[in-house]
Amino acid sequence: MERDWGRQRPQSSLARSAGIVSAAFVASRVLGLVREVVLARQFGTSEEFSAYVSAFRIPDLLFLVIMAGAFGSAFIPVFSGMLGDGEDAAAWKLASVVLNIAGAVVIVAAALAWIFAIDLVRHVVAPDASVRAQQITVECMRILLLSPIFLGFGIAAKGILEGQDLFTLPALAPIIYNTATILGAVVLGPVVGVYGVAIGVVVGAVGFLLLQIPGLVRSGMRYSLSIDPRTRGVGEVGRLLAPRLVGQAAFQLNFIAVTNLAWRTGEQSVSALNYAWQLLMLPHGVLALSVSTVILPTLSRLWQAGETAAFRATLGNALRPLLFLSLPAAVILFAFRSSIVQTLFQTGAFSAESTALVAAPLSFLAAGLVSYALVEALTRAFYAMHDTRTPVVAGLIIIVLNIGISIALLDRLGYLALALALSVSTTVEAIILAAVLRKRLGGVTLRTRNWLIRITAATAVTALVAAALAGPLSEATTPGNGPRLQQLAVFVFALAVVAAVYLGSAWILRIPELFVSLSHLTGRLERLRGLPASARQ
Repeated sequence: MERDWGRQRPQSSLARSAGIVSAAFVASRVLGLVREVVLARQFGTSEEFSAYVSAFRIPDLLFLVIMAGAFGSAFIPVFSGMLGDGEDAAAWKLASVVLNIAGAVVIVAAALAWIFAIDLVRHVVAPDASVRAQQITVECMRILLLSPIFLGFGIAAKGILEGQDLFTLPALAPIIYNTATILGAVVLGPVVGVYGVAIGVVVGAVGFLLLQIPGLVRSGMRYSLSIDPRTRGVGEVGRLLAPRLVGQAAFQLNFIAVTNLAWRTGEQSVSALNYAWQLLMLPHGVLALSVSTVILPTLSRLWQAGETAAFRATLGNALRPLLFLSLPAAVILFAFRSSIVQTLFQTGAFSAESTALVAAPLSFLAAGLVSYALVEALTRAFYAMHDTRTPVVAGLIIIVLNIGISIALLDRLGYLALALALSVSTTVEAIILAAVLRKRLGGVTLRTRNWLIRITAATAVTALVAAALAGPLSEATTPGNGPRLQQLAVFVFALAVVAAVYLGSAWILRIPELFVSLSHLTGRLERLRGLPASARQ
């Protein structure tokens, strides 16, 4: 049987592997949730775990700015374009040069961060943490500084493979990473604490890279040691990369500032905010990231062809289902915040106090879920228009706003000010991006206004039902108030009721996204009925 994870494949093989990629994406998200559950059980919202979370800030900055930036949306179009033109030798030379330069930079930067780890923690990341917390942060950071190196080369492999339309191994690699982190927490955590989790992260980063190496070999990669910046294509990658680097750096520096401020409000604040953020990222990743990734190639082609009307229609057709799904997700995340946290996390070291600490900022973050989804999709629209400047400028403005709001409200609201500032600033960012696009593409049509009224009405009805269920559900899912399995069943039933109310409201109000989804499902079922039993398996 021919394996589909190496050489370049025909369209039929790509279609077949789409199912593998989708399954791997879902598995990675599930494992990410399992990882958070395991960490919550082991460490709760302790000072030790806050130190571990803080230790990630500098390694994440190096990884996302240097390696992920170099091999993201800037590298892939240039590399795949060369391959598409039959210039294989030039494409592989470009890949080698970008890999060598970015790899050298991240290794040197990681070494410098290791040397100055104590100063970075004491003066930048966690100046208000206790001496013990700072020591844990420094030691964990020094372990974790290996991760941007291995994970960075893994991201480079991912970019090179995806540039050849080879997606299976890149989709499977995060599963290895999350699994290793979980094993680090379960196997080493009870012995060496959060240091075991840090070791698991590094092992996962190594696995992330190693899994993709066979794909590089089978794809015919020709590696060279060149670091010549005059190599054809390097200048184009740099031109596309510069605004993204600024945006990524600013985004990560924003998180460092949030961590810095969180330590001022208590030893558990950093970990509590981290759990709340990870819960927000679950629906955001499934909804916003998937939709945004899918629409980018289509929007790029339409803009390149000068089809502005089709571009606008395609963007609208993507935003409507995104809003259709994000609004009820935000309602559920907000109304059921306590039940979600205690159902998923409240066991072991994660106490009732921890639940309260996480649920409070989650309410503010949930209010910004729709804004996060819009920003993700609208930013992709600007990238499709070859405009990386506008999202970066908007992002820089919003970071200043976020930090300003955080500092202004920190004494009054404590760490909750940080969650509120993130949602408010992201909402302003969405408004800015939408306003610029409206100026370029035109205003909202009457049809869209009517749709917004209907979707708002359906969401309002759903919010009322969710609010009525929130109190009893929180009581029913409190650990100790019944068998765990029974509590889980009650929680799932409450989710089903809210979903049914939303879908029923959408049916009554004739919201088209519901009927499109039902049509797709019906068509799929009809096709399955027409297949022989062997083909359905």
